[in-house]
Amino acid sequence: MQPRDLSDHVAYEAGRGIEEVARELGRDPSEFVKLASNENPHGPSPAAAVALRDAASSVSSYPKAAHADLTAAVADRWNVDDQQVWLANGGDGAIDYLHRATLDPSDTVCVPTPGFAYYGMSARYHHGEVREYAIEREDDFAQTAEGVLDSYDGDRVVWVTSPHNPTGSTMPLSEIERLADETDDETLLVVDEAYGEFADRDSAVALIEGREGYDARDDIAVLRTFSKAYGLAGVRLGYAVVPGEWSEAYARVNTPFAASELACRAGLAAMDDEEHVERTVETARESRKHMRDAIDAHVWESEGNFVLVDVGDASAVAEEMQRRGVIVRDCSSFGLPACIRITCGTDEETERAVETVNDVLADLDADGEPAMDSEAEVSDT
Repeated sequence: MQPRDLSDHVAYEAGRGIEEVARELGRDPSEFVKLASNENPHGPSPAAAVALRDAASSVSSYPKAAHADLTAAVADRWNVDDQQVWLANGGDGAIDYLHRATLDPSDTVCVPTPGFAYYGMSARYHHGEVREYAIEREDDFAQTAEGVLDSYDGDRVVWVTSPHNPTGSTMPLSEIERLADETDDETLLVVDEAYGEFADRDSAVALIEGREGYDARDDIAVLRTFSKAYGLAGVRLGYAVVPGEWSEAYARVNTPFAASELACRAGLAAMDDEEHVERTVETARESRKHMRDAIDAHVWESEGNFVLVDVGDASAVAEEMQRRGVIVRDCSSFGLPACIRITCGTDEETERAVETVNDVLADLDADGEPAMDSEAEVSDT
């Protein structure tokens, strides 16, 4: 007995953790900072941490009331009906729900490249086929409707990531509206706004609801997460905002109680802690500006909580930075072998990342390989 043929499936490569790297190198975890997974440098909201402790005694019960409370709070945040909010186990769970609700076998999904691998993974799990559209480095990773439409071929779902990971670029609402206008009536356009809090742009929820001078639409959904700005990556909580016409589908595709009691209670508390979110967003804006100004390499404009840096040889630079105590993301797995992605950290973490990447780049020899003593010590700066 064997599982079905999974040869077309590619495993997701997560950023490496401090404990994993420290164990591999035989070092103390305190020597490292991790700026590889776009996590919140301030941790979770203190209010969310209290909520997690308070909710611990109730985890013997299914989270029916917690689901209702969080759904209502999210709906109020976006001024939509409760039925338009699809809570999920992280943004990944919301991706699965949308594919369950749309895909028949052999339907196609059109995804950005470079981009989040799980769009395609989830589509294949649900027996869909995957096509790609390119976000081009030559265009500074600009996102336009035309760029998607050049590859569009009647796909059932089209994914737009705004802000985009790993480049940080966004697609204006006018371009998203044009894309929805020029795709088929049976195409769902999903705008992944996992990093939306960090961008100085209106959410595409405005297009669903017909706000800001736009016509209301039934062919756009928006994805959001509590992992980034709210600092709740470890509890796995996300959601989709869908058109009103889609509301009844949730009960038919939802995994029962996928968002846990702890996740929902933490999410409710985090939503009320506006100061924590504001602090997180301000830190990201200051950090990405400093990295653009101070790194001795090309750094693309970003509206996420990270920047993409052209270092020539991503694997060599990321490996050497890691050895010096700064863990960043080698973007070779995104199809960008010359680039690393650096998460926006605290002031101290950002400065250490800047100094480390500049030192590593300065030490590269003519062949693009680090020309450094393998016994060099980790910087304490």
